Amino acid sequence: MKTPPGLQPLIDDGVIDAVMRPLKSGKEAAVYVVSAGGEIRCAKVYKDMAQRSFQQRVQYQEGRKVRGSREARAIAKASKYGRRQQEAEWKNTEVDALYQLRDAGVRVPEPFGYFHGVLVMELVVDADGHSAPRLGEVELSPDQARGFHRFLVRQVVKMLCAGLIHGDLSEYNVLVAPDGPVIIDLPQVVSAAGNNAARTMLLRDVNNLTASLGAWAPELLDTWYGEEMWALYEAGELRPDTELTGTFAHDESAPDLDGVRHAINDAREEALIRQQGREAAAEGD
Repeated sequence: MKTPPGLQPLIDDGVIDAVMRPLKSGKEAAVYVVSAGGEIRCAKVYKDMAQRSFQQRVQYQEGRKVRGSREARAIAKASKYGRRQQEAEWKNTEVDALYQLRDAGVRVPEPFGYFHGVLVMELVVDADGHSAPRLGEVELSPDQARGFHRFLVRQVVKMLCAGLIHGDLSEYNVLVAPDGPVIIDLPQVVSAAGNNAARTMLLRDVNNLTASLGAWAPELLDTWYGEEMWALYEAGELRPDTELTGTFAHDESAPDLDGVRHAINDAREEALIRQQGREAAAEGD
């Protein structure tokens, strides 16, 4: 295929050998399958963000460290230079997070470097060597759903212990590899200690996973892993190997708007419909 302009510098520098095909394209980045030194990898080319998207991402950037005082002042003033710097920080964040999370034992794609604004990383594939499907694209047995949920909750715990929260975790940014789920898309990763919305985002991440996998194993919908791990984190008692129970004693005396889980309720209804369909099919057989 014709080499995209954003990848030509990597070919010129010998970082990659050729662009094989596009993998996916979203609002914030386009990902391509590339060859590099006899290996098949992927290259994520970040797109320039419009002002609307820039404003939407302010909540994620609270608490992030900025590399210099000049940059920090410019970002605070929202000047043209400041917006460029914040764009650069947004892109660098995913690269930094991948290396940090790999070191923490979280299953994310292995990064191979950041060149000319392009992230080169592991291409996650299925058992046949094709691009791995998203979690929302596969059918699961109840046992598989329980296993995936257990694994992904453990990954979220490891992330939290490393001081990070994905911030946009769902069935759409988890890939299913032969050895289990792989978490992707981290440019919006949140500082657990430095962002006032950290708890809200953690609960949303866990609830999204629970809602998705609870469609296949409905008993998951009655668990409270996000609330449990956050309480342990706040108390300084959460460790990467902490055994969670999925239970949580809510304070009924105070309203907890952050804990309202509309996705869970929707998923519970969907799970019941799926179960009724399976039972009807079994009766028909």
